[in-house]
Amino acid sequence: MAIQFLHTRIRVSDIERSIRWYGLTSGFQVLKRNAKSPAGNEIVHLELPGNAHNLELCYSPDFEVKFPEDLMHTCIGVDDIVAYCQTLEDAGIEIWPSGWKEKFTSGGRKMAFITDPDGYEVEILEN
Repeated sequence: MAIQFLHTRIRVSDIERSIRWYGLTSGFQVLKRNAKSPAGNEIVHLELPGNAHNLELCYSPDFEVKFPEDLMHTCIGVDDIVAYCQTLEDAGIEIWPSGWKEKFTSGGRKMAFITDPDGYEVEILEN
């Protein structure tokens, strides 16, 4: 029996804002959209071209998006983390840890984080 890991769902407070943010920061594109799921939620599946796993955004006007800090995060890999983070920073996205440019010159594994509009962390690793 083959098992596949298909998607990860996160709850969002403004689905259009989240679609724009994930598109701007990571190049996610809308794969499919369902205005009303059986449970009454608006669902949008985002994909990164060439990736099998999707990010599912779930919105419901009566659900307050609130979770403990550092509960979960997603992670993306990029070929040139310095150039990628610079592009994000130039677009007004805060990169952490602060001083990331200096830390990347000291060698070792390069990683940084950004935070989406609802507080979910996105880890960035250099491939």
